[in-house]
Amino acid sequence: MLTTTRRDAILAELHDHGEVAVGHLAARFGVSTSTIRRDLNLLSKQGRLQRVRGGGAVEPDVRPFEAVAGDRAASRQRIGARAAALARDDDVVVLDIGTTVAQVARHLRGRRVTVVTASLAVVDELREDPVVELVVLGGVLRRSYHSLVGSLPEQALGQITADIGFLGTSGVRDDGSVLDSTSIEVPVKRAILAASERRVLVADDDKFPGSGVLAVCGPEGIDTLVTSPTSSSPGLDVLRSSGTEVITA
Repeated sequence: MLTTTRRDAILAELHDHGEVAVGHLAARFGVSTSTIRRDLNLLSKQGRLQRVRGGGAVEPDVRPFEAVAGDRAASRQRIGARAAALARDDDVVVLDIGTTVAQVARHLRGRRVTVVTASLAVVDELREDPVVELVVLGGVLRRSYHSLVGSLPEQALGQITADIGFLGTSGVRDDGSVLDSTSIEVPVKRAILAASERRVLVADDDKFPGSGVLAVCGPEGIDTLVTSPTSSSPGLDVLRSSGTEVITA
């Protein structure tokens, strides 16, 4: 088995079981425990898992939306404002979940656009606005992050053609892969990308490399990145070289 294939399989094991031991992984893949430890150490350095004594675990979602929203609030607001300016009047706009995307919604207030979302934070920003047409996707309530997830929003997005979609992320790897830390959200994010003519990633500099386990898309899946001017990483360079427009705010 190729090294990269084995590491992807290790992450799959972690998602299935939450936590696995070094000995189990060594037996599972027919390699030494030292090889598995090197794999786990590298994956941990990339932010794709959490190293624990004797093995590894998927990083749990322990911080609620309100706590994350308080981090780097001024930078998120600037990114949200700059990203919102990319939408044109009469556009159909799809908004992902997440704190930075919620700032995009805030700066769409009063705009003649149709917003499609599974984010209750976006709903909170726009539900009193008499100008924005708001379409709320169904789904299973994820209370900690003010979002609706599962097959319903994914299926609904398959029926939509949007002019522009705004995506959040938990991290961008050095190879330009856009990550998420919660497996139930990844299909919805991929559906947003598939539904959108222009695909915009909003990410503060703390998302380079950030964290995350599952890849949402490669660098070729993003048309435009809106980030802070202090962002710097190999992943950012890969996005630029792949043709992604990079805008700083």
